Amino acid sequence: MIQPKDRQSGVISRRTFCASAIATAALCSARPSAAAQAKAKVRFYKNLGQGHIGVRANQQQALEYAVKYGFDSITPNPAEFENKSVSQIRRWVETMKDRGIRYGSAGLGVEYRKDEDRFRGDMARLPKQASILKQLGVKRVATWILPGHRELTYLQNFAQHKRRLGEVARVLKDHDIRLGLEFVGPRTSRSRSRFPFSCTQHGMMELADAIGTGNVGLLLDSWHWYTSHGTVKELLGLSGADVVHVHVNDAPAGIGVDQQVDNRRKLPVTTGVIDLKGFVNALVKIGYDGPVECEPFDQELRKSEDGAALQETIKSLNRLWDLIEP
Repeated sequence: MIQPKDRQSGVISRRTFCASAIATAALCSARPSAAAQAKAKVRFYKNLGQGHIGVRANQQQALEYAVKYGFDSITPNPAEFENKSVSQIRRWVETMKDRGIRYGSAGLGVEYRKDEDRFRGDMARLPKQASILKQLGVKRVATWILPGHRELTYLQNFAQHKRRLGEVARVLKDHDIRLGLEFVGPRTSRSRSRFPFSCTQHGMMELADAIGTGNVGLLLDSWHWYTSHGTVKELLGLSGADVVHVHVNDAPAGIGVDQQVDNRRKLPVTTGVIDLKGFVNALVKIGYDGPVECEPFDQELRKSEDGAALQETIKSLNRLWDLIEP
């Protein structure tokens, strides 16, 4: 005679099924999704560079915009803190921390491209500026390098940049700040000068290495990378420490790479001209851990209301993040 329990041997009881389903759900929930795994690898963050998108905002306003629209950091403006006390700056830093916002990269307040007197005057003010940045918790400063000169040959220009930026880098190093140098890639920009200068990733890294202070690397811009005929393979040859700051843009469609003009760009992941998937995944692979911001020079965007410009900018950064592979 067949016992009742044997008759049930080929059938899953309701209790058994429910227990199995719960266990399976728990296992699935314990496994991070592909999107979560990709996000976990990302060490860089979305920075609000409001001036690049035509939004005028002081530090308080920039903080409010970052919180409202979903940016992770804002661009510091040390000039706003020149007359603030140490305790006032500390309270501001605590306010930012409470709101979950950090600082990205500052611009360099030294004009090193012109005459020696101007350079010396700016250098005299740099220690105070660097001290303010350190109090704010800023670890990065960045600047762009002209891709040529009308009078100085390549070697003369290289020597001048090495000397002047070396002085800058040493002051910044004393305040635990790194310096990022941006190469300007388009052929249309290079053609304006009699003597061309460093306009590629490799060329700018040669200058950073020659400065030799150990705190100089790249401001890496996707648009300049594209117009300099840069490759993903070249990006993967960098380390995370080689990159100080990152700009992301797309290029107008229907224009050849060597005909692109510097002040005509688009928000990232809008035209599909630049290989931003390769670019952003290279940043992940090398372990870049700094700010990423848009610098589109898009006149239509700059004419928009502030809210609309901010919304379009964060949407473009979110699309860029969506390109990150698991």
